Amino acid sequence: MALLLPPLGCSRLKTTSPAPVRLRSSARLLAALAPPSRRSEVDWVEATSGFFEKDTRPIMLFDGVCNLCNGGVKFVRDNDRKRRIRFEALQSDSGKKLLQRAGRAPDDISSVVLVEKNRSYIKSEAVLKIMEYLDLPFPQLASFLKLVPLFLRDLAYDNVANNRYNIFGYSDSCEI
Repeated sequence: MALLLPPLGCSRLKTTSPAPVRLRSSARLLAALAPPSRRSEVDWVEATSGFFEKDTRPIMLFDGVCNLCNGGVKFVRDNDRKRRIRFEALQSDSGKKLLQRAGRAPDDISSVVLVEKNRSYIKSEAVLKIMEYLDLPFPQLASFLKLVPLFLRDLAYDNVANNRYNIFGYSDSCEI
């Protein structure tokens, strides 16, 4: 806002407002006036439906540089003889899109995520759901662990997840 002084030192000050910004189309005007949460709204289920067109197996998203996570992927591979689960690093382009499908930020690498065609699971729920896809005795163990309240399971999960680099270390690139 600029102050304009009239000639000859009058005691009143006049203010001018900046020129209005012109938008090229009404669509831009509507986009500018929309609430921030709706400006870049994308239907991530629709945008990522191609991941499940030819292969309906769920996708396990994991931190590709975390040694604990890479060990978990190897464990799942060794105990999933029927190959019912696919894998994708959270840091990959596909992983970021699938994270958004699961309602997470594209740069959130704080949790393992299991993305099925119609649903996503995070934290301890993802781990238990992954166990259901594995060979015996893991589905039974998952059923037993579901008796523990979710907030306690997630508290334990977060404790390990927040300290995973300190305890297990990390690698410079995804090993899987």
